[in-house]
Amino acid sequence: MNLELLHEVVSPLSREGLNGSPTPDRPRPDDAVLLDAYSRAVVGAAERVSPAVVNIEVTQRVQRRPGGAEGEAHGGGSGFIFTPDGLILTNSHVVHGASRIEVSLSDGRRFPAVAIGDDPATDLAVIRIDAPLILTAEMGDSQQLRVGQLVIAIGNPFGFQYSVTAGVVSALGRSLRSRTGRLIDDVIQTDAALNPGNSGGPLVTSEGRVVGVNTATILPAQGICFAIGINTAKFVASRLLRDGRIRRSYIGVVAQTVPLPRRLVRFHELPVESAIAVVSVESGSPAEKAGLRQSDLVVALDGKHIAGVDDLHRLLTEAQVGVRAHLTVIRGPQKLDLEIVPEEAAVQ
Repeated sequence: MNLELLHEVVSPLSREGLNGSPTPDRPRPDDAVLLDAYSRAVVGAAERVSPAVVNIEVTQRVQRRPGGAEGEAHGGGSGFIFTPDGLILTNSHVVHGASRIEVSLSDGRRFPAVAIGDDPATDLAVIRIDAPLILTAEMGDSQQLRVGQLVIAIGNPFGFQYSVTAGVVSALGRSLRSRTGRLIDDVIQTDAALNPGNSGGPLVTSEGRVVGVNTATILPAQGICFAIGINTAKFVASRLLRDGRIRRSYIGVVAQTVPLPRRLVRFHELPVESAIAVVSVESGSPAEKAGLRQSDLVVALDGKHIAGVDDLHRLLTEAQVGVRAHLTVIRGPQKLDLEIVPEEAAVQ
């Protein structure tokens, strides 16, 4: 092979790499196209949703010390307008117990807000402003999310209004413990960076549809943030608008999750290897009326197996209030069936 022919063969390889791929200093032209498409998706979603995102400032009355004078504490967070008449979704921990709520819109206007209702068990709340010419965010479907999907979080971290951050859905179906001790189910995990002040803001898709309400981070971890799925938020908001609260039932026990001895599981042919042990029974409660005793092991409610306290919380829904149910209990070597009528739980 002469030198001219060798040069013709080697030159294209040296320019594109031996496997036909571009060299590090010369990226493919379509890489820039992909980055531009990503940027356009984030910019487009932010432009569609940001006008509906609000900054929430809260004043709370607090007692500085026992027996001392009352003072004021200030806090805040984010939210988003979801109806043309000024209804705003946010986190319960942002507005719970507030004596005064003020909302700032993206155009600089400020309005007082009133609380419609809040639910600490799901960390969601609805407030309302009376404001003309407002824009609303479009709701999406959190059930349609996929792991790895692009999501954008908009909020007011540390008071920096209308900050935008992007990431991906890291996981779906997470559970998160609320301030009341109940588990919030179907939580979205994302690596879109959240900080204090982002709470209550929207998590949106590249199409600009809200799929979550940003709620929490894990400190000091990086890139582990959570949002309540918008499907959960829709349900909670509808109940808050109807009743001002979420109705849940209770039976009146203090209980803890315990493992079951294997011989007990085999003898009673139980499908689970744990249950809840009754630590104490509240006086006058549905549990006391049903004959539940300390040290009883509760394994099922209406035939639905209970492996722990969280399972019982999930089963004690609004539909159970005042409805006779069957509680399956193991007491010593016996398996008992007790009739119980759950009552409405007091508002937290």
